[in-house]
Amino acid sequence: MVEKPVIGFIGLGLMGHGMAKNIRQKGYDLWVRGRSNRAPIESLLALGAKEAASPADMAAKCDIIHLCLSTSAQVEDVLRGSDGILAGVRPGLIVIDTSTADPGSTVKLADELMSRGAHMVDAPLGRTPKEAEAGTLDAMVGCDEALFDTVKPVIECWAGTIKRIGPVGSGHKMKLLMNFIGMSYGALYSEVVVLGAKIGISPQTIRDVIGPSRMGNGFFETFMRYVVDRDRDAHKFAISNAAKDLRYISNIAADARVVTVMASAARHYYAHVEAIGRADDYVPMLSDHVGALNGVNMESESKKNSEK
Repeated sequence: MVEKPVIGFIGLGLMGHGMAKNIRQKGYDLWVRGRSNRAPIESLLALGAKEAASPADMAAKCDIIHLCLSTSAQVEDVLRGSDGILAGVRPGLIVIDTSTADPGSTVKLADELMSRGAHMVDAPLGRTPKEAEAGTLDAMVGCDEALFDTVKPVIECWAGTIKRIGPVGSGHKMKLLMNFIGMSYGALYSEVVVLGAKIGISPQTIRDVIGPSRMGNGFFETFMRYVVDRDRDAHKFAISNAAKDLRYISNIAADARVVTVMASAARHYYAHVEAIGRADDYVPMLSDHVGALNGVNMESESKKNSEK
């Protein structure tokens, strides 16, 4: 019987905690490292996980390390820092980066790991923290086929749908294309509900008409659950992350010499919200900010129409 690899997990936020929990509950030895919020760390320690002193310490103890961070800068720091993964790397170590990251950075880090006999896999995520807790996320994987066969049983702990996209870096490319669509939806829906309010069509009516039509989708449903019902937690994806992903898309497009008018237009809305200090708002709240730019209070619009 083949012994299970020892797993590490760095980044225990909204997505990472559920992923790490499912790895541990599937019987893997697990080392974790979080940040200032102790709650997810203590939760995992109670399940039998152990806490690593640093990324380098984790690299010395683990066979496979997951990263679930916010930006490529954070990923680079975890790998290249003085007590980073590269400082403790052993031949054969596999790093699975589930962050939504810049593919150019991913490929460079993969080369640095390869020079030390280690490997990088990019496996960014689809779906929400709810699916992270349930172990039914989507995974878009970038690595060679042999490495994919090695990591797939571990990814199956937290993913219900797993698709190998191509070589390292391609998973992050696919995820950014997906988020290009999603964040553009956020900008489009924000304009639609604000324009609707201006011309006498309520957010409730827009949801009732569009939701069951061919143009309805899961993103629309959670977006409108905030706009209409004011459910802050309906779609927990921060505007800071949306803006970051659209910046990465713009970088990819510039390198590919592709015109992306839609991406540039959407990016400015999210950049505006960052600039006014509201980057921690969730994506559906963009509708409030677009409303404010147009003299419309979307919360009042929603309440006004719900009372009819």
